[in-house]
Order: sequence, then structure tokens, then C-alpha cells
Amino acid sequence: MPSHELDYELFGDDMQLVEVELDPQETVIAEAGVMNYMDTGIQFEAKMGDGTEPEGGLMGKLMSAGKRALTGESIFMTHFTNTGSGKKRVAFAAPYPGKIIALDLAEMGGGFTCQKDAFLCAAMGTNITIRFNKKLGAGFFGGEGFILQQLNGDGLALIHAGGTVIKKELHNETILVDTGCLVGFTAGIDYDIQKAGNLKSMFFGGEGLFLATLKGTGTVYLQSLPFSRLADRIIAHAPSEGGKSQGEGSVLGGIGRLLDGS
Repeated sequence: MPSHELDYELFGDDMQLVEVELDPQETVIAEAGVMNYMDTGIQFEAKMGDGTEPEGGLMGKLMSAGKRALTGESIFMTHFTNTGSGKKRVAFAAPYPGKIIALDLAEMGGGFTCQKDAFLCAAMGTNITIRFNKKLGAGFFGGEGFILQQLNGDGLALIHAGGTVIKKELHNETILVDTGCLVGFTAGIDYDIQKAGNLKSMFFGGEGLFLATLKGTGTVYLQSLPFSRLADRIIAHAPSEGGKSQGEGSVLGGIGRLLDGS
């Protein structure tokens, strides 16, 4: 089905939100729990699937919900529809520090592959499914990159990435990327996993055991701060069972307590 035509505006810098403008009877679909505010006249409903399944197609909806469950996302998506007579706006907020990327799927050949937690919202008519990497290495060692989300359609889709976003245009080229730093890529890019150097580099280099290999011709989006890396740093400095943070026994930990008055 043709996607609804949506207008949008981005606000903020490092903690962004996107405001989507809906004409009467237009709909935007979003991940559960990302809505920030909306005008009166917009009705929202949690549904299984993205709305591209045939009317009454229960099995299609169940299959779509089951695929989303594999990614760790909610099996429901929220549909926001302008039921009023004029233009209405609804806003969606990024879940952690980073950037929101607007994708015109029609300009990208109708499809875009991204990390499973990158999707934020999209125009009604966008098919959101999952894509398994067929390579054995990617399956066992890809971590975040094994189960990817596939966005198909001809309208607007908005995804989120952590930290600074880098857009790279590859022309029959190859780049190596930390698996968590990959946001997504267009058709024409081949994705696989390879070892990160020799054994010494793998275990003591601090860059992980495997790297993502991206080669071909197309567009690749990268992020400087994967959420998993941010979460690891927070957990490392969280208080232990005794109520002390893991850095409190060090000299730096003592200096930090003096500076903050504790």
C-alpha cells in the first residue's frame, strides 16, 4: 500500500524529538512508549503489526508480532491517526542521547536495514519486519547485528542512533565497523562478520572479538555511542551491593567524592 505523506520537524541537539504533522486521516506508526505529546483530534491505538497486513489477516498480524518479539521489542505498535478536520501534530522523543535520522525510503530504493532497536516511527504503509543475517559468522558472533530490522515502503521513516551519526557513501568499497556502532544500510551493501586481528588483539585490544564488514555500493549510517556501550559504563559505575560504587576504592574515586562534597 502507498505510504501516507508526512511532514516533520526535528527539535533539540543531543536529546532530540521529532514533531510529525498529520493531515486529516493520515496515520503515523511508532514504537510503543515513544510518544511525547500530541494535539487534540489525534486518536491512538495499539495494534499488532504495522497495518500493512491484509484486512482481517489475523495470521499475518500474529506472524508480524512474533517476529518483533524476537527483536526484544513490544509485539504492539501504536497507530496515531488525525481524526480531526485540520492539520495536527504528534511528537516522538529519542530514548537516549543521540540523533534522529529521517529516511526517505523511496529515494533508498524502497528499503533500509537497521539495528533492531533503531526504529522510532514511520508513515502508515511502511512494512516493518526482521531480517536474519544468513552468514554463520554473523549469526554466532554478530551480537547486535545478527537480527536486523527491515523497513520497506515508499514514505518517511525515522530511526534513532546514539551519540554522533556518521553517514558514509560507499562506492564498491569495504569498511570494518564495531558491530554495535552500525546503525543501518541501504540495498547494495553486503554485511558479514570477521575476526578482529590476531588472538592478542582480539583479547587485549579492547575492540571486541569480531568486527562487521560492510562492502558494496550504497549508504551506511554509523553511531559513535551504541546504547550497549553507554549501559556498560553506567553499570560499571553503579553502586555495588554494599552501597559503594566500583570506583570508590581508588584514588580517583576519593578525589571525585571530595569534588562533589560527599
